[in-house]
Amino acid sequence: MRRHAVLWSMILLAVVMLVPFVLVALNAVKTPAEYSTGGPLDLPGGVSLDGIIAFWERVDFGEKLLNSVVISGSVAVLAVIVSVFNAYALGIGRVKGRLWILVVFLIANTLPQEALAYPLYFLANETGLYDTKLAVIIIFTVIQAAFGTYLLTSTLGGFPRELLEAARIDGANKWQTLVRIVVPISRPTLGVLFVFFFIWTWNEFFLPLVLLISNENQTVPVALGVLQGQRMMDATMTSASALLGVIPAIVFFLIFQRALTRGITAGAVK
Repeated sequence: MRRHAVLWSMILLAVVMLVPFVLVALNAVKTPAEYSTGGPLDLPGGVSLDGIIAFWERVDFGEKLLNSVVISGSVAVLAVIVSVFNAYALGIGRVKGRLWILVVFLIANTLPQEALAYPLYFLANETGLYDTKLAVIIIFTVIQAAFGTYLLTSTLGGFPRELLEAARIDGANKWQTLVRIVVPISRPTLGVLFVFFFIWTWNEFFLPLVLLISNENQTVPVALGVLQGQRMMDATMTSASALLGVIPAIVFFLIFQRALTRGITAGAVK
């Protein structure tokens, strides 16, 4: 009985989450005339790509898509690497003051981005990195790595000491132990972090809006927000922009869903 209740709950949740996406997709392939006469809930008479093409050309969506992929992919890879190094020192190395260091990382994750906007703008401007993708990559690598460090430290804190001792007896140094023992066993958790870091960075809007003012450096969420704020689009083009903005993240999630499922079910340490 409980299994059926859980199943129906999951089905209901999937439907609730899928309905907005279906409505956006349907309205994205309508013509403005069809939307005006039938409204947002009416089925389209055919598939019209005019809104999608018009939006793509208006914002140079290919360039914005490349910017988001470069920034999100770089942050995901670098944040995972930094998190592994930090967590290896704190969780396995047991450095002094590790508890207070973790408290600092935890506090860093609770700070609102609005409080960080001016200091980060000032630092980026002073270092000559303002309005560059590198500035956004560095900032979000630090932000995401703070969470990754906090999570991985608690995970690696329970790492089997027998494996570490066996590696030390075999003559492995700390670097070899990290690369050959810790990272392979922790791969499921690292895969989960990589997926989350990519999607979280992809959806970021506020700090990229502050730090990336040039049109050629803007990411997909910034381009969508700026253009919609100018009220230059009709309803069908707005739906087309939302559809194009979410599809890359969905494709990325589907590609790496196996790593995400494996990490959640298997855990970090077997």
